Amino acid sequence: MKKIEVGVLGATGMVGQRFVSLLRNHPWFDLAWLAASDRSAGKSYGEACSWRLREPMPESVRTMRVGECKPGGAPQLLFASLDSKVAGEVEKEFARAGHVVVSNSSNHRMDEDVPLLIPEVNPDHLALVRVQRQQRRWSGMIVTNPNCTAVGLVMSLAPLHAAFGIEKVMMTSMQAISGAGYPGVPTLDILGNVIPYIAGEEEKVERETQKLLGKLTDVQVQPSKIVVSAHCNRVLVEDGHTESISVSLNGKASLQDLIGVWRKYRSRPQELHLPSAPAHPIVVRDENDRPQVRLDVESERGMAIVIGRIRHCAVLQFKYTALSHNTIRGAAGAALLNAELMKAEGYLE
Repeated sequence: MKKIEVGVLGATGMVGQRFVSLLRNHPWFDLAWLAASDRSAGKSYGEACSWRLREPMPESVRTMRVGECKPGGAPQLLFASLDSKVAGEVEKEFARAGHVVVSNSSNHRMDEDVPLLIPEVNPDHLALVRVQRQQRRWSGMIVTNPNCTAVGLVMSLAPLHAAFGIEKVMMTSMQAISGAGYPGVPTLDILGNVIPYIAGEEEKVERETQKLLGKLTDVQVQPSKIVVSAHCNRVLVEDGHTESISVSLNGKASLQDLIGVWRKYRSRPQELHLPSAPAHPIVVRDENDRPQVRLDVESERGMAIVIGRIRHCAVLQFKYTALSHNTIRGAAGAALLNAELMKAEGYLE
């Protein structure tokens, strides 16, 4: 199969760097174009990018010239990781020009005609792009992946919701500093500290969870009526969001029922054998002290949600801990899997 040329908007940022890393030797996509802010445009990627990942910068992109975030010369398929201050208008400009924008930014996630997508959870929501194109009269499209905290929560909830129905959810997050980008949180603010506030995060998690678990009608998604309460905290961890979750189900279930549902969970990406799809989207740990960031965050190449400490809850019904890699499953890896699903389902033809 001939590879599809792709580009990255916001290529020098932390998520942009993760896109560059994950696209190295991808079997379907060939990274052919990079764009970033005006101060980076015209430079080589090696000059413009202060590389922060552990793995080295791919040699194939080091001498690649960084372009402006404007249509013209860009491939049709673009991965976007722009700052939310500029992402909204830039993404629309590319979509109007006929580009397929697979976005990690928050600007369009709650637009009624824009799919907010987790391929294992709501692959049918991709059909919204037909409404989007018709209503906005453009030949391109915008597809988004969720907030990095919402990904871990919703991936853990979706199998339970399908099997038993969910009434209420309470989630407290302990979020890695990489989620704030680079340079992120000042050392003197986070060292030896927990910051119990991340601007807009709790509202995003609550709204996006309801959209992700909602039902697609002919023209829009009817949000789920699940009641969601989120408490979001920043902690001194490099990569990996840990979430303490309590849930109340509509149907009867035992602890073993929950474990069985999670361990058996497979969905459309696994059926299609998408390149970035984890063989086990949910990994259940039996140990009393797992999951842990140091031991489990790289499970299934960072694309799995790791669940443990499953027990009864005196306030709701059940409680457990979930761990996800915030810059892979919660960001660049999520968008890449979205694009793979779009390719497999015929949306990139």
